[in-house]
Amino acid sequence: MSRMHDSDHSPWPEGYDCVVLDSVDSTMAEAVRRIPVIERPTWIMAKTQTAAHGTRGRKWVVPEGNLSATLIFQPEATAMEAARRSFLAANALFQALSIYVPAEKLALKWPNDVLLSGGKVAGILLESSGRGPFVDWLSIGIGVNLANVPEGVTDARFAPTSLVAAGGETVPPRDFLSTLADAYATQEAKLSRFGFDRIRDDWMANAARLGEVITARTGREDVTGIFDSIDKEGNLVLITGAGPRAIPAADIYF
Repeated sequence: MSRMHDSDHSPWPEGYDCVVLDSVDSTMAEAVRRIPVIERPTWIMAKTQTAAHGTRGRKWVVPEGNLSATLIFQPEATAMEAARRSFLAANALFQALSIYVPAEKLALKWPNDVLLSGGKVAGILLESSGRGPFVDWLSIGIGVNLANVPEGVTDARFAPTSLVAAGGETVPPRDFLSTLADAYATQEAKLSRFGFDRIRDDWMANAARLGEVITARTGREDVTGIFDSIDKEGNLVLITGAGPRAIPAADIYF
């Protein structure tokens, strides 16, 4: 185990810690275990994970050379406000990846994926807990296929790709995490100063298939319509034959 300091990799944002582990079951699980001892927002990165998972418990395959990291912190935020930080993470991922691959190859897929040349290059997973008006803690798990495309992924809505496979630069995971952490800190500063509207506008500027017909599968129904926007709660807004529909959670197809 090692702790990354500002002098090791730059830029590293002021006010954030980072812990690098050789191996762990998952960075999300490790983040929860560290809640009692963290003093400020902390990134936890693992070189290997033995039990990583994505949204809805789906297995997340992490080949060597890819990034697995979780940011754990205690924001003064309601559950809804905490959930909207998936958009901050997506914006930060877009900015970080665009340093190593042309930005026009990237797109943000609602609610929590980043596409590269049409394939999934990164995913975001949020978990939180709290009984009062504010969450007690929030963890943002991020996986990025930097060097390798995961094998054996047969249930993906969008086939996985990697930064290198799509013609991007080779970047070590720790270096990429420094870039990502700096970009995320900038997003938090934007949220504090300008509010979620600015975050939402930045996200929509890079949204996949905005203004086009897509299908949202909610588990109870399939809703097809024109991808119109993201509302102030972060819901997907589709224009359907019956009028606008705000969808809080779904898998997206196009």
